[in-house]
Amino acid sequence: MRVLQKKLRPTLEFENAAYSRGFSKIAGIDEAGRGPLAGPVVVAAVILGNNWNMKVELNDSKQLTYKKRQELYDLICEESSAFKIISISPQDIDRLNILQATLLGMKRCSALICPEPDYLLVDGNRYPDTNICGQTVVKGDCLSKSIAAASILAKVTRDRKMVEFGAMYPKWGFERHKGYPTRKHREAITEHGLSPIHRRSFRL
Repeated sequence: MRVLQKKLRPTLEFENAAYSRGFSKIAGIDEAGRGPLAGPVVVAAVILGNNWNMKVELNDSKQLTYKKRQELYDLICEESSAFKIISISPQDIDRLNILQATLLGMKRCSALICPEPDYLLVDGNRYPDTNICGQTVVKGDCLSKSIAAASILAKVTRDRKMVEFGAMYPKWGFERHKGYPTRKHREAITEHGLSPIHRRSFRL
């Protein structure tokens, strides 16, 4: 008999556990753009805060429609206690490698968000180099509302940047594939070579 897996939905379980241990400013951190061949990696940190409306259904940005992401982006920016969004350039990605560039973005977000968090919930299994307490959460954007909120800010911000790059460099169609290695994108690279925002360290 086939067993249907229940879809994961983000909750405040991790946040409430941190609250119960005396932490008060809990930030979720996530990124967008680790896999593309072009463009920045964008990292976001969000402190939802005690006044966050728990009825708002947040989720992994990849599970949401374009329209829903835009709506939630505005809501998170308006109603969260704090947020910070950092963009790491393709040049820095080439210099550091994508993992270290992502961790650098996470470190900067946690340092620059105001108020400074006292606990971090970081999506994935690698923790940034910071003295702030916290934990990694594998599939965190599906489990933690704070991380899900960060994933939405990161993805919407990056998608908007790639649309702008599409206008600047129309030969590559960034507004459509957002820099990911689609067939059309690879064909454009074959025909036109690399644009100024392609990551030179990534294999085609």
